[in-house]
Amino acid sequence: MNIRYNRVCPAAISGILDNKIRRWFQKPSKILEPYVKEGMTVLDLGCGSGFFSIEIAWMVGSSGLVIASDLQEGMLHKLRKKIQGTELEERIVLHKCKEDVIGISEMVDLTIAFYMLHEVAKPEKTLNELASIVKANGLLFIAEPYLHVSAKSFDKTIRMALDNGFTIVERPKVFLSRAVVLKKD
Repeated sequence: MNIRYNRVCPAAISGILDNKIRRWFQKPSKILEPYVKEGMTVLDLGCGSGFFSIEIAWMVGSSGLVIASDLQEGMLHKLRKKIQGTELEERIVLHKCKEDVIGISEMVDLTIAFYMLHEVAKPEKTLNELASIVKANGLLFIAEPYLHVSAKSFDKTIRMALDNGFTIVERPKVFLSRAVVLKKD
C-alpha cells in the first residue's frame, strides 16, 4: 500500500496522539535518548500537542531550546496550556509554520519529524528547507507510522533526504513505525 494522505491530523482529535497508552509503547525519552543532549537546539516539526516537545525540553536542560513547530494554532494552543506556568515555558518556543514553509531562521542540532512527513503536500520542499536549518553534523530523525506509509514510500522519503545532503546514521526500532536517523554532511 502506498498512501500519502497529505491530510493533517486535526487538533480536535490530538488526544489519540498524546495519551498514556502511546507513551507506554513509544516512550519519548527512550526513543530520543541517543540523540538529544543537554544544551541542544531541537526542532520538533509537526509537534502536535507536545508528545515529544515536553520530554525533549527536559532532556536539553535549561541551556537548551526546543522549537515546537506546527501548522495548526490549535495544536500549539494545547502545548502552550501544558507548559504554562512551568519552567518549560523558557525552553520551548512555539512556532506556527505555513503549509509549505517551516519558516525558522534558527540553526538546529536535531530535527524530529515524527509521524508528519506523510501529511506534507511537498515533502521534497520540506526536506530541502530542513537541509538549510540543520547544522553541519546535525541530525534528522524521521519516523512514519506503518499504517499510513509503505516501505516503498518511506524509502522515497529517505532518498529525498539523501539528495539534500543527509546520510543515514541508523534505523532505530520504534514501535509500529518506520524510522531513520540521518546526519547532515
